[in-house]
Amino acid sequence: MEDHSVAPEGENESLFDAPLMAEQERMVEAVLFASAAPVTLRDLEARMPHGCNPGEALAHLRKKYEGRGVHVVRIGDTWAMRTAPDLGFLMQKETVETRKLSRAAIETLAIIAYHQPVTRAEIEEIRGVSVSRGTIDQLLEMEWIRLGRRKMTPGRPVTFVVTPQFLDHFGLESARDLPGLKELRAAGLLENRPPPGAMALGDLDVEDDDAQTELFEE
Repeated sequence: MEDHSVAPEGENESLFDAPLMAEQERMVEAVLFASAAPVTLRDLEARMPHGCNPGEALAHLRKKYEGRGVHVVRIGDTWAMRTAPDLGFLMQKETVETRKLSRAAIETLAIIAYHQPVTRAEIEEIRGVSVSRGTIDQLLEMEWIRLGRRKMTPGRPVTFVVTPQFLDHFGLESARDLPGLKELRAAGLLENRPPPGAMALGDLDVEDDDAQTELFEE
């Protein structure tokens, strides 16, 4: 007796069985590795043979990569392979960026180094021109100067001093090792007169805090 039964719809749509899950994992791994940008499940379905389940393959693959140098990660609705977070430092490359200071910044830095602690008004008096906020911000960002104690004068203006990073950059043990007044003038810096009542550059003892204690807040 012949069997005239009809197979359920869709049962024989594919002439071939879907690859084993292990093979599907390999396919997903290959696509993720070669893709320059994260891929979606739809992208994976379009690339893989009919009947594959990229979602399940991703779940298995993600688990296998746990604890390894590369992880399978989800980024929104997409997937990608990324370096393990704790190994990110291996991918960084340090470069030395040369940043040239403007003449205004050089003059301001020199005044602070030789007159510290010095206020912005005093810097402007010595230079004979105003000091832009950008100049001060640049020196602060480079960590070559920092805020010092406030001066006990009307308005209690903040002062600026050089930092250990500044001394280290120029190979100085202390501010006492700064070039002398002659060298500074030879470089074309600080040719203006000091503010009224201030000591001359060459006479200022930059490390003698006791002599100026009564002028500043602790």
